[in-house]
Amino acid sequence: MFTRTRSRTLTPLRAGTVVAAALLLLATVLSQGASAHGSAQDPPSRNYGCWLRWGSDFQNPTMATTDPMCWQAWQADPNAMWNWNGLYREGVAGNHQAAVPDGQLCSAGHTQSGRYNALDKVGAWQTAQKSTTFSVRVFDQASHGADYIRVYVTKQGFNALTQPLGWGNLDLVGQIGKTPASQWTPVTGGVSISVNATAPGRSGRHIVYTVWQASHMDQSYYWCSDVTF
Repeated sequence: MFTRTRSRTLTPLRAGTVVAAALLLLATVLSQGASAHGSAQDPPSRNYGCWLRWGSDFQNPTMATTDPMCWQAWQADPNAMWNWNGLYREGVAGNHQAAVPDGQLCSAGHTQSGRYNALDKVGAWQTAQKSTTFSVRVFDQASHGADYIRVYVTKQGFNALTQPLGWGNLDLVGQIGKTPASQWTPVTGGVSISVNATAPGRSGRHIVYTVWQASHMDQSYYWCSDVTF
């Protein structure tokens, strides 16, 4: 005599729940693994903004219509958002334009094996409202400090909805020089600093482009932040 064992079949709903839970766990692990760098938090870089808005709800299909540029970035490589603090290149030696070609500024020249390539996609990225006198707040998780931070803004007439971003589209509008982490403001999880900028004559949609040269080694960070002046 034997006892029959009933097999269990996952219903579509339960299977989806299991998959979602597994993906969320993987995302948490990946997010915790990327813990030593930084990003522009205000106005937010493209991938940091996508992580803020959708990190806890990244499988929500409404993203495709309400935030389509983030949607395509999540579909291309979720690690670009979980690792929002890892958008950098090493060994650039200050020659940023040679290391980061036109059309690839938002991905830091297809850095990290192309993880961030979707950030170069031209389209209607969500924007932060700013006046033409503004500041960029940079968050530094590991207290690297800066050799310098440079803030650029696209020229008036540049169409961020249809044109890929190139160095010739940018004007330098703010910068700071050598600033050790001890001079940054302590915040939860690291330190931060604000770089003042002025972009006269701008109105409408623009891209703020920030270059942070970290002080601990030759490590250069590059961020696109979308704004409406």
